[in-house]
Amino acid sequence: MDSKTKTGQNFISETQYPDKIIEALSIDCVIFSFKNSHLQILLVKHGEGIGKGKWALPGGWIKYNEHLDSAAYRLLEHLTGVKDVYLEQLQAFGNTDRYPGKRVITIAFFALIQSENYELHPGFTAADAKWFDIQQLPDLLYDHNRILRFGYEYLKLKVRHEPIGFNLLPEKFTLLQLQELYEAILEVKLDKPNFRRKIMKMNLIIDCKEKQQNVSHRAANLYRFDESVYNRLKKEGFNFEF
Repeated sequence: MDSKTKTGQNFISETQYPDKIIEALSIDCVIFSFKNSHLQILLVKHGEGIGKGKWALPGGWIKYNEHLDSAAYRLLEHLTGVKDVYLEQLQAFGNTDRYPGKRVITIAFFALIQSENYELHPGFTAADAKWFDIQQLPDLLYDHNRILRFGYEYLKLKVRHEPIGFNLLPEKFTLLQLQELYEAILEVKLDKPNFRRKIMKMNLIIDCKEKQQNVSHRAANLYRFDESVYNRLKKEGFNFEF
């Protein structure tokens, strides 16, 4: 068979046009972080095209010669400078009216990172890249508000069944920081004694026998995650109700 299908339409293979984009398929990345007691989301401002000047999730077009994961990593790095993170495929979004003028299906990816470990470098088609408080977001392009809400609900479910703090907190943290993380994600105020009792019962954290340094308030004890318990709970899961 030549480069045309049986219906007479043109067929483009990855060997013919390895860098050509698939115009009906895109990637969008939902990247969360936690800083100063607030949950944050990474956004980019489009520097060209129909969305110029608007904020959106980091993403773009997939090439014919790319795996989905490879495209997600490439786009995230080129748009924001963020690389070497674990990306998890979230869901496909394909409403017929989600993109103006043509049919485009997008594959959403999800990640939890510590923002202080990454220096943002907007580039490619992005004029800017910035962390936003999840409660103070600008209006996003296309259906990115819907994709973000879906990612946020997934995070809320995930935090109840998987110890995700390892990805969002520094190596050493206080019990208050851990509680504030859960409160920021779940959008609830937790009872301190009850929360701490449940955390301690899980044997997930280890007392570092150290206290905070250079703080204006009474220094709190520092803890770290027990990596072996963390990995076991991540694999087996749990039901953490408050």
